[in-house]
Amino acid sequence: MTTKPVLPTQTAPDVLTEIQGQVGFITLNRPQALNALSLAMIRSLTACLLAWRDNAQVKVVAIRGTNKSGPFGAFCAGGDIRFFHQAALSGNAELEDFFTEEYTLNHLVHSYPKPFIAFMDGIVMGGGMGIAEGAKTRIVTQRTKMAMPETNIGLFPDVGGGYFLSRCPGHVGEWLALTGEVIGAPQALAFGLADVCFDPSQLVSAWEALAGLQIDGPHALDAWLANYSVATDVVPTELTTQIDRYFSLDSVGAIVATLEAADNKWAQQTAAVLRKRSPLMLHVVLAQVRRGRTLSLADDLRMERDMVRHCFNTRHLGRIGVSSETVEGIRALAVDKDQSPKWQPAAVEEVTDAVVSPFFESPWPAYAHPLRNLT
Repeated sequence: MTTKPVLPTQTAPDVLTEIQGQVGFITLNRPQALNALSLAMIRSLTACLLAWRDNAQVKVVAIRGTNKSGPFGAFCAGGDIRFFHQAALSGNAELEDFFTEEYTLNHLVHSYPKPFIAFMDGIVMGGGMGIAEGAKTRIVTQRTKMAMPETNIGLFPDVGGGYFLSRCPGHVGEWLALTGEVIGAPQALAFGLADVCFDPSQLVSAWEALAGLQIDGPHALDAWLANYSVATDVVPTELTTQIDRYFSLDSVGAIVATLEAADNKWAQQTAAVLRKRSPLMLHVVLAQVRRGRTLSLADDLRMERDMVRHCFNTRHLGRIGVSSETVEGIRALAVDKDQSPKWQPAAVEEVTDAVVSPFFESPWPAYAHPLRNLT
């Protein structure tokens, strides 16, 4: 088996690639950071997928992550938020490149012309969801911990989150986007965010078996999938009923107030979670998901590229760099780790449409938009 790194060989490349049989294999190999994506990793992944798209030998692409003890166990915890923080404070232009190139990669995965298999074992959050949700086959396990937790750091569920979360049944997308709730395999399958569940003890066998498959038609993977698939628990309808009851309401204020007034434990706990999130970004995220329902993936990614520029340069609020909601959220969670972000405004009741709507105004004319070429 010959390893062919996409970038120049490093001591420990963060993205490992190889072709065996008719399958291109990708391993995210930054376990000390739960495979959080750096700009170099995004570029490596993009270069690899573009090369394999035009390589007749490669019929299928599979991607997995590593943990500190070996393959699988963790997929990807998201983008490298420490880099976001440092780049925002230093004015590093690579912060702009990161999001433009990451969203371009997300679009490439969704539109990839060859079967793309994501082994979503362990942590699958944020940018990891951006890579995996566009896959043709999304595999989860009993160890999967899936979430879009961005409101916890004053951000929003980007990487196409407005597109794929809004297409969850009912108002599950709003619930996941606003709360950042972590879900497992049963919920991921029920909500349309995964396709099949594998036993984690069989992942190595399943991965290795791919190399021996003869990919000779649209159903070439069916027997392989059937061989390794296992059943999961059923998600109680009570959960989705509760979600729809509250998260279908017109505004964040109405959602929080109604949850707090409810006489049940789930509602009270959910309200408490929302009270800890960025009030400003809760309002922005609710608008994002509801706009996303009517957008194509390309248009959604363009919208999110506009939004993320405003997150780090909220000029309509006079807040850039260290004063931005996102930089403050990352500081509290991952840098100082005091878990006490100073959100502005401090409460959901203080947020107005006047501070939310500018997040959806593009800083670029259409002909100069960094994602103008996505279709």
